[in-house]
Amino acid sequence: MKKIVFLYTILLYSCSTETKNEESIVTDFCSSIHCETAPGLSKKLDPLSGMMQHKTGVYTLEDGDGSMVARAWLCENAEKTIDIQYFIFSADNVGLIAADYLVRAADRGVKVRILVDDIMVEADENKLLTINSHKNISIRIYNPSTNVGKNIFEKVNSLTNNFVGANQRMHNKTFTVDGKVVITGGRNIADEYFDYDHEYNFRDRDVLLIGGVVNKVQGSFNDFWNSPISKPVEELVDASKFNFNDPNRFEQLHQYACDSNNFWPQVREKIKNIPIVFEEIQRSGKLQWVDSVDFVSDRPGKNDGTHGLDGGGISTTALINLVKHAKRSIVIQTPYLITTQLGKTLFREAVARGVEVKIMTNSLASTDNLEAFSGYQRDRDRLLVTGVRVFEYKPDAVVRYKIMTGALQKEINFTPVFGLHAKSMVIDGTITVIGTFNLDPRSANLNTECVTVIYSSTITKEVLAGMEEELKPENCWETTVRFNPDSKASLKKNIKLMPMKIIPKDIL
Repeated sequence: MKKIVFLYTILLYSCSTETKNEESIVTDFCSSIHCETAPGLSKKLDPLSGMMQHKTGVYTLEDGDGSMVARAWLCENAEKTIDIQYFIFSADNVGLIAADYLVRAADRGVKVRILVDDIMVEADENKLLTINSHKNISIRIYNPSTNVGKNIFEKVNSLTNNFVGANQRMHNKTFTVDGKVVITGGRNIADEYFDYDHEYNFRDRDVLLIGGVVNKVQGSFNDFWNSPISKPVEELVDASKFNFNDPNRFEQLHQYACDSNNFWPQVREKIKNIPIVFEEIQRSGKLQWVDSVDFVSDRPGKNDGTHGLDGGGISTTALINLVKHAKRSIVIQTPYLITTQLGKTLFREAVARGVEVKIMTNSLASTDNLEAFSGYQRDRDRLLVTGVRVFEYKPDAVVRYKIMTGALQKEINFTPVFGLHAKSMVIDGTITVIGTFNLDPRSANLNTECVTVIYSSTITKEVLAGMEEELKPENCWETTVRFNPDSKASLKKNIKLMPMKIIPKDIL
């Protein structure tokens, strides 16, 4: 996530966002569309219907490639609805192919609802309205205060006269199909979250949920969709200057997705083989049926400004309670680590009662967010003296060859920088939290966040094993009051970091 948290940063982004070049499409399209198979999610889930009534099927999605393929297969097999909610939905390669899957699902009669946060929408008005013009697709924008439908003067006015309101963003990420299956976690929709970026990829984590708690996720999505803060895109921009009567208006998108240079045949083969993989997952016991799974989401709006930039939220309270009740160990992965006084007190108290606390975050060499790192850097020593052990991710972590399974790496031996984006916590080896919550004031007080809390020793054992591997010296530096790895980053990056120190930590 590239946060836009300060006035000049937002204005710079607003003035410099580029649109994608669509002129490089070739004419070697696939001969059959990827949604040709008759949809049938309910048929696939029929054998599990009894379990779905009383338990939640849980399967963690550790690698980006598998997480992308799972979403694609669910789109192909959706029968009634697809509801998606994201902070970022990019118009890059993954974003365009994802949009094509959604359009093809809508062509089959599936009702598609897309809710995205305003600040990071990079598609132009024509693209947004074109997708929205499909009779079965609706797009809404959360808190459209600074981007969609706004000119530069309106953006400046919003940022100067409504700073708290403009900084309230929807950071929730959910992908719900037919009200039966959900994928939620750290990933947005963009190349770098699915191991397909040429320069920088994220180590991230999602969780697939079947039955059980999915009803609660669906209810949360409906709350956001129906909130007055979420506006239909057609209310924000003038559609009269565009023509949406052309029956072939989606053809260029279809051709892009069917071009083997953009969407590799071997990836399509993985999607085709999902039913076989799913059966293997069930037989192996990797799909766990859990009695107790909770989905915790902030309410739309979260911070009404009464407490300024403070205020907390439902997700913040839930995570505080988990830390307070930890008895033996806490292991956390967070890409951005800026602790408040409350956070440091919670960790100090946990260490004092015998709890071992380990936190893994990005190093300067691996981070994508210099603003957030500057806040962490200024606060690092104060956090370390609480007794917490801090580990910083290496940009060339050896574990990337195991986790980053995208076609770029496997097919052309390409290894971009690898940065941490997973937002997870393991408590006492029995509770796993997978969600969108960064350990920083913005997630605590401004962004709406969501987390899935899984009370399962089996799931937790698997997640913890992965975390412990990443804590090894070949993957992380352990930072102490006497050592930090800032010098491992380039001189250029260190210099670029310097001016970030003027940004107040409570808005990072």
